[in-house]
Amino acid sequence: MIPYADLKPQHDALREELRQAIDQVLDSRQFILGKFVSEFENGFVSYSGARHAIAVNSGTSALHLALLAAGVEPGDEVITVPFTFAATVAAVHYCSATPVLVDINPRTFSLDVAQFEAAITPRTKAVMPVHLYGQIADGMEEICAIAKRHGIAVIEDAAQAHGAEFQGRRAGAIGDLGCFSFYPTKNMGACGEGGLVTTNDDALAERVRLLRDWGQDRKYHHAVRGFNYRMEGIQGAVLSVKLKYVEQWTEARRALAARYDALLDGVPGVTRPAVLPDSRHVYHTYTVRVAERDRVQQELTAAGIGTAIHYPIPLHLQPAYADPRWPQGSLPQSEAAANQVLSLPIYAEMDPANVEVVSRALADSVREFADRP
Repeated sequence: MIPYADLKPQHDALREELRQAIDQVLDSRQFILGKFVSEFENGFVSYSGARHAIAVNSGTSALHLALLAAGVEPGDEVITVPFTFAATVAAVHYCSATPVLVDINPRTFSLDVAQFEAAITPRTKAVMPVHLYGQIADGMEEICAIAKRHGIAVIEDAAQAHGAEFQGRRAGAIGDLGCFSFYPTKNMGACGEGGLVTTNDDALAERVRLLRDWGQDRKYHHAVRGFNYRMEGIQGAVLSVKLKYVEQWTEARRALAARYDALLDGVPGVTRPAVLPDSRHVYHTYTVRVAERDRVQQELTAAGIGTAIHYPIPLHLQPAYADPRWPQGSLPQSEAAANQVLSLPIYAEMDPANVEVVSRALADSVREFADRP
């Protein structure tokens, strides 16, 4: 059996180091925020290149607070894509604002820049490009320039893009705010939930810090209506340990992806991940496009190969987020991608020999369906 992902090897290797870090938290009794969270925030500042890093309890909370800090209010509009995890759009609804969905570039799965500008109205307060699968969203230069002309904020959904780069700048340090998730399966995951907001703007950083801790500017003094979005000390300590290894893990992922690329090059019916110029892809997933995706996935499963689909139903077709402005067929590139994407096994500790097994099985499966009448 080749699993889609396996967290056990990473935690086995770090077990003693993680135990020592957790013991320090237990001894200090700094269970909420405190020095261990601050140390992680400082480490992530150095890693990301952003001026500020504010740790919170989940990636969803990071998105919510970034939107609020950017001034998103009830009735405002936030432009984003439907081909993403639900948290992207859910956070807009948390602000009682309106998500405005635009379709994706079919090659990169990221926000179509031309459609973005066309969707701007006087009510638009922010745009939220998604750095999907571990690569900076296509056209970030243009997105930032358009947003600046229209006076709207750029909030990077960088939940899958720890360490991804565009022109030497890392995810979270390109737009006005960046939002990260440390869900356990991310390239750098907590032992539980966790998130973080980055920004280069002092005022935005102070606003996020205020909002994450009940709106308190000092103990028991609530300057604004805030939230209980604080990171736990144990997660801060765990993430500080993992931050030391994230580059090693990233390079391992990139090497596995390069091997997939070589083995799948020229295989009819398989579209490999696009890699943008001047970009560093960190391969949170290695996601291909294939016709007959569901049948291909079933064959791989039968062969003992784990896969995943990110994401099988675009948000405009989800009952919770349906909107009459975007009926079925209205965002065709997102709908087509949802029917064709397939994420292959990839994690830092994966045996490179298994890449060959997966690639051969995928090529055989696609070829089999292509040959059928």
